[in-house]
Amino acid sequence: MPSPSLSLAQPKLLLGEGVDEVRFFNALLSHLKIKDIQVIDYAGKSKLTPFLQTLPKTVGFSQLQKAAITRDADNDWAGAFQSVCHGLQLAGLSIPATPHQTAVGPPAIRIYIIPDNANPGMLEDLCLASVRAHPGYACVDNYFQCAAAAGRRPNNMSKACVHAWLSSEVEPDKQLGVAAEAGYLPWHDPAFAPIIDFVQSL
Repeated sequence: MPSPSLSLAQPKLLLGEGVDEVRFFNALLSHLKIKDIQVIDYAGKSKLTPFLQTLPKTVGFSQLQKAAITRDADNDWAGAFQSVCHGLQLAGLSIPATPHQTAVGPPAIRIYIIPDNANPGMLEDLCLASVRAHPGYACVDNYFQCAAAAGRRPNNMSKACVHAWLSSEVEPDKQLGVAAEAGYLPWHDPAFAPIIDFVQSL
C-alpha cells in the first residue's frame, strides 16, 4: 500500500510493479521530455490491490487527472489484465473495458500489460526485444545453448538473458532499471513503440 508519507505531485500517475519499473519509466519519460507524470511502484503484483484501495486516500489524489497501471503479463496476459481490473473494482475506481481503452474518471484510468499489451512476458522481454537484432546478441543465445548442454537452465530465462546481455556492456554490473537510466536501451527501436504510444497518450 502507499507509504503514509507518499503524496501525488503531478496531474498524471503511472504505477509499476517495482523499483526497476520506476527507473525504466522515469528514463523513458526523460527521453520523451515528459514532465507531468509521476511514477510510483506498488511493490509487486500481489500488493497491487491493497495499493489501489488506499490510493484514493493519498495526498493529492483529488487533483489527479489520469492514472496508468502497468503489470507484467507473465504467462497469462488476459489473467493479468483481469487481475488489475479486479483491483480497480475493489478500490472503487474506473475500469477500462479493454487495455486499449480509457475508463472515464476522474481520474481517467488506463492499463498496460507488459511487454506489449497483447502477449505473455515481462519487462525483461520488452527490453530484450529491443536489443535482439544488435551485433553481439547472438553471444547470449550461444551462452545459454552451451549452458543447456551442460545441464544448466535458469528458472527465469528472460531475467537470465537480461543479465547476460548487461554483462557484455562497458559497466557489466547494472540492474535493468539502472541500465535504462544509463542509456543502454535503444528507445528508437520498434519494440518500444507500443509502450511509448501508451505513455504519450496519458
